Amino acid sequence: MSQVVLAKKLHISKQSVSNWENDNIVPSVEMLSRLALALDVSTDWLLELDDRDYLEVSNLPPEQLAHIQMLIDDLRSCGCKDK
Repeated sequence: MSQVVLAKKLHISKQSVSNWENDNIVPSVEMLSRLALALDVSTDWLLELDDRDYLEVSNLPPEQLAHIQMLIDDLRSCGCKDK
């Protein structure tokens, strides 16, 4: 996402986004929350406190969720680790 697009989503200036990216300023707590919502990530992820990967499965029906869970369980049990 470009700085311009993000700035428009948050109703702020492109310069503010640029300043965050260049570590010139940090967003306020309120803006951090708005950023997380706009980017569909957690505030912990934005603050680099959580580096776990997530899959968005909220709108899947239960039977599809069950299949995904079985795949995950199978992958974890095979002992195969990506190196």
